[in-house]
Order: sequence, then structure tokens, then C-alpha cells
Amino acid sequence: MAELLQRARVVAVVGASPRPERPSNMVSRYLLEHGYDVVPVRPKVHEILGRPCYGSLEEVPGHVDIVDVFRRPEACVDIARSAVAIGADTLWLQQGIVSEEAERIAVEGGLKVVMDRCIKVVHQRLFAGER
Repeated sequence: MAELLQRARVVAVVGASPRPERPSNMVSRYLLEHGYDVVPVRPKVHEILGRPCYGSLEEVPGHVDIVDVFRRPEACVDIARSAVAIGADTLWLQQGIVSEEAERIAVEGGLKVVMDRCIKVVHQRLFAGER
């Protein structure tokens, strides 16, 4: 996971929230503070944390390294299909989110998969004290 996080530059946060108290917003803020290009993905929202927000992964311009998902497990299958379609490198399902079918779709599509882990917590453990 350390290599995955070191190589990644663009993280699309699916289910990003404009509300500062929401975990997706806190994680997005943390990733921005640590040098990642965070791309919020949430329909009907135009901007989150000063970043343009997209309605779907397919609308995101350029390459996405990590698709970080803050959605219920039943939504993850379609998100996995979209992640494969855009050529993302990794599908990351946040803590508490497990979808074996999404994992299968992503792996068959050539993506790495992380499930049931918080990207912020993993980053903090691996890179404590680094900026």
C-alpha cells in the first residue's frame, strides 16, 4: 500500500460531501494537505473544498490513480465498472465498505483493490510525520 500511495497523484473521491463534518470531506481535506490532487465526485454539487465537482467518474478529465469510494456497498458494483471504464489504477473502498462483486469487476479490469480501509488512516500509519 505504501508504493500505491506514493505513486498516486490523483484521487477521485466518490461520494464526497460539501459538509465539513462528514468523513468524506475530512479525508478529502487530509489528502489535499498531503499533496494529492483530489477530484470530488458527487452529482448536483458544483464545488467541494474549492475543487470542481463532477457528477460521475466518466466526467473527470485526465487520469485517475485512485477511486476512493464513500458509498454503500450496493453502489460499488457500478462504481467499479466506471473505474475500469476510465482506466483508473486502484479501487479503494473506505472503512466499512465491502463488495466482493465490485472487487471481482475491478480485478478482472486490471485494477488493484483495497476494501474496508480508510485511506487517511493507512496514509497516517505509513507516512507519520511526513508532509
